[in-house]
Amino acid sequence: MRVLVADDHPVVRTGLRAILGRQCHINAVGEAATAAEVRKLVAQKSWDVVVLDMSLPDCSGLDVVKEIKRVRPKLPVLILSVHPEAEFAVRALRAGAAGYISKKAGPEELASAVLRLAQGRRYMSPAAAEELIATLGNGHASDQAPHERLSDREYQVLCLLGSGKSVGRIAEELARSVKTISTYRARILEKMEMRSTAQLVHYVLQQRLAEPA
Repeated sequence: MRVLVADDHPVVRTGLRAILGRQCHINAVGEAATAAEVRKLVAQKSWDVVVLDMSLPDCSGLDVVKEIKRVRPKLPVLILSVHPEAEFAVRALRAGAAGYISKKAGPEELASAVLRLAQGRRYMSPAAAEELIATLGNGHASDQAPHERLSDREYQVLCLLGSGKSVGRIAEELARSVKTISTYRARILEKMEMRSTAQLVHYVLQQRLAEPA
C-alpha cells in the first residue's frame, strides 16, 4: 500500500509515518508539505490513499481534495484536521473526500480509517455521521444555521476569526492578501447578518466551531 501524507508540520508527518508503519505495516509513505507538492506527487506517482491536512499553507484542504478528484477520481482522500468533525466532515465529503478524522484521534483510529479507505470504503466518526444525516434530512434553506450559508473558504475564515486570529494572521496562514481576507470577512458578516468580528467570535465559540487559539 502506498500512502501520501500531506501536512505542513515535519513533526506531524514523522508521527503519521510512524503510526502507519507500526499499525498498518506500511513502509511506502510519501510526504508533502504544501498543496503544490501534493499536486505534483499525485500527478507523478500512484497512491492508494492520501492523508491530507485540512489547513495547508498555500491552499485550503477542501480545494486540494477537489483538485485531486479531478486528476485521480478513484483516489481516496482522508482529511485530517483540528476542526470539529460535525461540521467540517460534511463539507469534506461534499468536496469528494472519502473520510474525515480529527487530529485528536488515537493511532488505532487513524490506522483503521486508512485501511478502510484503501479497501474502497469510507470512514466517518459517529458524531460526523449524525451531522451528515441531519444535514441530508434538512431540505429547507430557511432552516439552515447561519454558518451553513457560507462557502468552504468563507467557513474556514470564520473559524479562524472565531479562534481569535487577526485578519493579518489569517492572510499569512492562507497565503492570501489582507484585502482578500477582509473581503471574505465582509461577505461572512453580510451572509450571517452580523455587524462585527466580535459577534462572529461569539457565534463560533457558542456553536463550538473552533477553539480559542
